[in-house]
Amino acid sequence: MGLTKKFNIEDFVRESVKGLKPYSSARDEYVSDGSKMIFLDANENPYENGVNRYPDPQQRSLKAVLASQRNISEKNILLGNGSDEVLDLLFRGFCEPAVDNVITLPPTYGMYRVLSGINAVENREVLLASDFEPDVEIILETVDENSKIIFLCSPNNPTGNRFSTSKIEAILNGFDGLVVIDEAYIDFSGQESWLSRLSDFPNLVVTQTLSKAYGMAGIRLGICCASNEIIQVLNKIKPPYNVNELTQQKALSRVVNQDSVVKEVEQILKERKILIQALDKIDFVEKIFPTDANFVLVKVDNAEKRYNQLLDLNVVVRNRSTQPLCENTLRFTVGTSEENKKLIEVLSKISSP
Repeated sequence: MGLTKKFNIEDFVRESVKGLKPYSSARDEYVSDGSKMIFLDANENPYENGVNRYPDPQQRSLKAVLASQRNISEKNILLGNGSDEVLDLLFRGFCEPAVDNVITLPPTYGMYRVLSGINAVENREVLLASDFEPDVEIILETVDENSKIIFLCSPNNPTGNRFSTSKIEAILNGFDGLVVIDEAYIDFSGQESWLSRLSDFPNLVVTQTLSKAYGMAGIRLGICCASNEIIQVLNKIKPPYNVNELTQQKALSRVVNQDSVVKEVEQILKERKILIQALDKIDFVEKIFPTDANFVLVKVDNAEKRYNQLLDLNVVVRNRSTQPLCENTLRFTVGTSEENKKLIEVLSKISSP
């Protein structure tokens, strides 16, 4: 079921962005049809070395594959220099500095807060409930006329759980602004992506990444999927060549090889199960939180002590104890079979007698 009230994107775009005429690059003005041409339009170095030409500013080849795989239109996709750029563009396109606010649900991905500070936008925090689910009533009570975006990370980082569908639907239906669902870890979840609901909710924005399941954190490629109207706003303000040629080439070679990605995800899920079973036998582990991600959040007796013990034995994990509701927790990313075996051995070694 979609929104019961009309959503007009023009009501949420910053006034300065509405009248903005985006920069038109040489590669925007002439789009090659594959014909052999002499390019003398962009003041490039003419000597071929693989990267002497500017990249496609709209990443058309890559978008075509991503759109086909996600069963959406290319017009519903914007690509960025990592998800962080995509998130930043949402702030810049829809939030008026020193006026508007966004709502985030700690414990969650820390960049939402950082970006709100960079863009001088108030960040209203509504803690997740004790079960790490959104408190819909309090969230909607926190909304006012200047609330522009609600950020939902599902599966959530650092907790690992996915949010219930009914609660996300209630937020989408109850909020007039943008609802951004960050699906960085969706490939490790049994939950269907919210991409299948884009047409139901005109205020829905879904972000994904190639950094996790696709194993391409080093190339920085973020994906934003939303209505054509929202994507048009973001295209007006993005840098003309925000995704470089090497990233586009590497990403394309990876996304067309879905069999390899699927096999790696299956192996990570298998190793996740093994890791959880092993953690359950460690005496200083007090609670293992449910996870739909490629990591496991664990409550221990003394997180700082256990973190340092692991570090001394050449294993680096993440101490998440500074996050709300996460006192004395460690986050374990699922590694290879060999790395998992080493981790389990080390955990057993430091376990109290």
